[in-house]
Amino acid sequence: MAQTAIAASRMPDTDAGRQVPSGTDLVEWYYAQGFSDGLPVVPPTPAKVAACIEALGGEPGLVECRVPPRWGNLTREVLAINMVMAGCLPDYAPVVRAALLALTDAAFNLNGVQATTHMASPLLVVNGPIRQAIGMNAGCNVFGSGNRANATIGRAIRLILLNVGGGWPGDLDKSTLGHPGKYTYCIAENEEASPLAPYHVEKGFKAEDSTVFVIAAEPPHSVTNHVANDPEGILDSICSAMSTIAHNNAVSSGHCAVVLGPEHAQTIARHGWKRHDIRSYLWTYARIRFGDIAFDHRYGKIYNRNLPAWYKRDLEAQIPVVPSADNIHLFVAGGDAGRFSAFIPGWGHMTSPVLRAIDGQGPVGGADCVDGACAV
Repeated sequence: MAQTAIAASRMPDTDAGRQVPSGTDLVEWYYAQGFSDGLPVVPPTPAKVAACIEALGGEPGLVECRVPPRWGNLTREVLAINMVMAGCLPDYAPVVRAALLALTDAAFNLNGVQATTHMASPLLVVNGPIRQAIGMNAGCNVFGSGNRANATIGRAIRLILLNVGGGWPGDLDKSTLGHPGKYTYCIAENEEASPLAPYHVEKGFKAEDSTVFVIAAEPPHSVTNHVANDPEGILDSICSAMSTIAHNNAVSSGHCAVVLGPEHAQTIARHGWKRHDIRSYLWTYARIRFGDIAFDHRYGKIYNRNLPAWYKRDLEAQIPVVPSADNIHLFVAGGDAGRFSAFIPGWGHMTSPVLRAIDGQGPVGGADCVDGACAV
């Protein structure tokens, strides 16, 4: 007797399925094929793969996108195989597909993110009703372990970046250090605990729309403030975390993310502050002395063309961490208890975040305005 094992996407299309001897340890077999991220994978049986293909709309040979830097074709069958290997349920398929389409948008520059020596990894943030429909965690330990949807959606993305994109460490992935988010880096916004409008509503979507946001990012940098009972005090702590000279935004500008814990968000909102107020405060007061990132020219005069041309290069000039308040992407997530937030630096000006609706539709516009943000 023999058993069917479906090969992952680095195999030629004609080898999409092959027979292996009965009794083969399929987990070890997939390790031997080189299809794993280092953790055991779920053997992608034909039935499980077929269920995921159906959830994607059928047509297993349909190419959803091409994944750099190897530029492999991501067919629905290959997407389904990697989803199953990651441990995904078929219900997660729309989120995984939307995330891959966002990541392969030209603005994101996935080719650069995959091959950089920096530690950047794609972070996914999901908004809208689909979060609850598939059981995502937006609360306690949101960046950590314990939730199947968060863990396996992020892992499916990583397996595709490896198996289809060819981003294998030491080969096309040249990251010096990497970070744990390169296993899985996927959360949902805690809209239920947030006193602010959801992120996707600020960007013009309706609350009933479901979206995925992707940004190339470093790990979360914890911000602790158990003292302040006003917006300024809490945000000054976040400004402090943002104003170091060691993260990539300091030397390469670009985009970043801030995740407010619910306690911090509620304290700020009680004073009437909206999303725009928070982002504007952070942009205005999170500043870096140019002389610090230029090391006061002690290694030679530095201009730094990675920073916008309009930044002053005087040694005493205070420059912003990112070019505008719109480059700060603000979310509320985490557990109800604990006065903690996080600053998440981006990769720099070499990439732009992408927000995509799960159904592929753009903002519909309209007259609705929520929390100072209007659909346009």
